[in-house]
Amino acid sequence: MTQLNTAYRLAIFASGSGTNAEEIFKFFKNHKQISVAGLLSNNPDAYALVRATNHDVPTMVFNRKQFRETDEVVSWLKEKEVTHIVLAGFLWLIPENLIHTFPGKIINIHPALLPKFGGKGMYGMKVHEAVKAAGETETGITIHEVNEQYDEGRILFKAICPVKPDDTPEIIAHNVHQLEYAWYPKVIENWVLGSR
Repeated sequence: MTQLNTAYRLAIFASGSGTNAEEIFKFFKNHKQISVAGLLSNNPDAYALVRATNHDVPTMVFNRKQFRETDEVVSWLKEKEVTHIVLAGFLWLIPENLIHTFPGKIINIHPALLPKFGGKGMYGMKVHEAVKAAGETETGITIHEVNEQYDEGRILFKAICPVKPDDTPEIIAHNVHQLEYAWYPKVIENWVLGSR
């Protein structure tokens, strides 16, 4: 990815396959004001790291001690001149030093309509299985700012899709993913440009 001299620089945190990260890379590839400065992961085997390398995005892998007990991650972000942090399938709670360094500048996407089906341990297929088990007639995505608690930051955006009686958790997951890919990059753009 060509590193344009942009005013705003995103760092993406991902723990898994990185499908949302890939959509973000593509969306901001030639953006005049926003670029992706790096992708960070707590999982050395995350396919998100491969996707980042394929887009010429710098990467960092860290362990729990580095994340929670040192300033190594913050230092890396500062070195890359990061202005905003985007969580895209990142499963750890964000520590206070990151929240204090980037106040109001960390965003997350959750694959359900918060406050329903949120909190610790509610991620990926676990969310869609819970939605199905509860007999919900609709689900969707919630994009929110990040604070010291799981899924409790200020809500910025929601998008809804129906859940049909015969939908499996896999079908629900597919439909929610389509909302994520369609909306997350656009909401990030509006959020960043509106936070000046």
